[in-house]
Amino acid sequence: MSSLDKMWISFAAMGFMMISMCLIYVSRNKINNRVIKFLFALVSYVLLIIGFLCMIYIVFSGPTGGS
Repeated sequence: MSSLDKMWISFAAMGFMMISMCLIYVSRNKINNRVIKFLFALVSYVLLIIGFLCMIYIVFSGPTGGS
């Protein structure tokens, strides 16, 4: 995988984590309906896990070796 592809994956992972943070805030503080609150939290935690796994992949895949 090229360095440019890894860059885009890391940007997507950071975006997932930022969206997750916003959804958790909304679900805990702004929504009163329990079903919608649960759905927002579920989507948020799924995005957080996907972002975490993408970052782990990027960190442990190492450098690409181009010069």
